[in-house]
Amino acid sequence: MSEHHLDFSLSLHRRVAPPVDRSFCWSPYSVASALGLAAAATGGETRQELVTALRDEPAGLLKLLGGATELDTRSPAPEPPVLAVANTLWAHEDLPVDDAYLRTLRDWPGSAVRHAPFRTDPERSRQLINADVAETTRDLIPELLPTGSVDAETVAALVNALYLKVAWRDAFDRKATTARTFHAPTGDREVPTMHVTRRLGYAAAEGWQLVSLPAVGGVEGVVLLPDDGLEAAEPELDAARLGRLLAAAEQQRVELFLPRFDATGDAELSSPLGALGVRQLFTRAADFSPLTDQPLRVSTIVHQSVLKVDEAGLEGAAATAVMMRLTAIVREPDPIRVEIDRPFLFLVRHPGSGALYFLARVTDPS
Repeated sequence: MSEHHLDFSLSLHRRVAPPVDRSFCWSPYSVASALGLAAAATGGETRQELVTALRDEPAGLLKLLGGATELDTRSPAPEPPVLAVANTLWAHEDLPVDDAYLRTLRDWPGSAVRHAPFRTDPERSRQLINADVAETTRDLIPELLPTGSVDAETVAALVNALYLKVAWRDAFDRKATTARTFHAPTGDREVPTMHVTRRLGYAAAEGWQLVSLPAVGGVEGVVLLPDDGLEAAEPELDAARLGRLLAAAEQQRVELFLPRFDATGDAELSSPLGALGVRQLFTRAADFSPLTDQPLRVSTIVHQSVLKVDEAGLEGAAATAVMMRLTAIVREPDPIRVEIDRPFLFLVRHPGSGALYFLARVTDPS
């Protein structure tokens, strides 16, 4: 199941990310949640196209994503993990919604049904959705829907919002952070770089080095550093190879140099999803009969994501909106030295379920 999610994540990443010399971040968890809600709301070919793109049926996807909301709070930590998930159906009050779909929606984490005056006051509806997303994401995403994205033809929206803040199990020492050279595509830069030597998950195989950083709650950060340039290596990274890398990680003594970084991303997903075969959803032929007896089609799918990584831990937020309208004492060996001094990938995942909360490309950590 998790390999299907990795395949979806990497396949869409290749189509939604900007050129490989630019940093970018998005949330496979958030996008899969919104599309899973849409798949449950559709029938016929419309549904099958979404299932094919997601590599899973809504029920299987719900099991994966639901499992990632169950963070482990048993271990003592300086700060408890914080995870907030909202899956909301916003509908115009006159839109008839099928009771069976409402029952299905209740199974999804953080589910809610809310009304918005789409037909009579589109701008107010936009503000309501943005305010709700901002509340869930702790204001990291204050405006998911830009001005003009909701009009009088809009009648419903499926919106996922995600917020995650977790501390490392063992924080980096801020005093050990120093400026080090990072070889960015635009030239060498001095960037604040964290430093630690300790036992971490490590693998070196198939042209990549992997270092996993355990965080509280059963979350982990995963650094993926290619042996050669990211520009050549990233397009060749598929789900099977990534799955083997993740499975190969073993506890070893590692000396890690990792830049602090912030990564952001925003995208309109209609075209990238079209490249994965999701087409009917955006046409008059879209089948939303499990949701309503009214003829609907998707006008746009928008996504935003933010990820911040520092000495204490990581904080991330994401949101996706599907907008619809009618129509023993042993001498330890010398540590393995891993210096993240060139573009790399960074995953935030829930190993227990295999779900990816975030996938970031970092080409310039400043």
